[in-house]
Order: sequence, then structure tokens, then C-alpha cells
Amino acid sequence: MQYISVGNIGGQEKVSIIMVDYPSKTRLKLYATAEIIELKEDPELLNKLILENYKFRPERMMVFNLEAYDWNCPQHITPRYTLEEIDKAFSTQRKYTIKLEEEIKELRLKLIVNEHKDS
Repeated sequence: MQYISVGNIGGQEKVSIIMVDYPSKTRLKLYATAEIIELKEDPELLNKLILENYKFRPERMMVFNLEAYDWNCPQHITPRYTLEEIDKAFSTQRKYTIKLEEEIKELRLKLIVNEHKDS
């Protein structure tokens, strides 16, 4: 929902970010001011954010200037799923992804072989 966030930040720069780790029952609240930075405005920051081997096409950057944080009491955090349940739920998708990646490698190899035959 980045587009909604960008519009909201344009009107009110105060933000709260809540991060919950359900299995360990921890919650961190961050209070910050946010600023939207266009890519061309700060190429040095963009270079710092680029992750090697991660293909993405950013449209803009958001910088959060932290003003306060709070670790909440875990009393009312109900773990939704265990790590084992999450692993099990995604195991089929993970296997499918591995299969597709192997097929891509095989097809690329075939393309290389065919290119060498043609030249």
C-alpha cells in the first residue's frame, strides 16, 4: 500500500510502525517522521539501498527519522502460527519454486548450446 502511504505522508509526516514477531511474542513500536525522497534527489542513498542479487525497480525512497520506540508487553500477543506450521504451509510452494528454477537453468543451458551450434 505504498501509494496510500506516500499520499498520507505528504499530508502528515508522523508515522507509527508496529512490528510483531508472533512466535516469540514480541512487538516493537516505532514512532518517526517520514520523508519521501525521489530517486534522482539522492543517488548516494539509493546506492546504499541497492541489494546485490535482488532485482527490483524502486520508484522512490522513504526515510524514517526515528523519534521514539517502545517494546510492548507480550501479554496480549497471541501467536498465530508456529515456525513449523509456516514452514509446512510454504513447503509445496518452495518445492515448486525450486523445480521452476531448475527448469530455467536447463532451458538456459539449451539456449547456450543452440547458440553455439548456430554460430
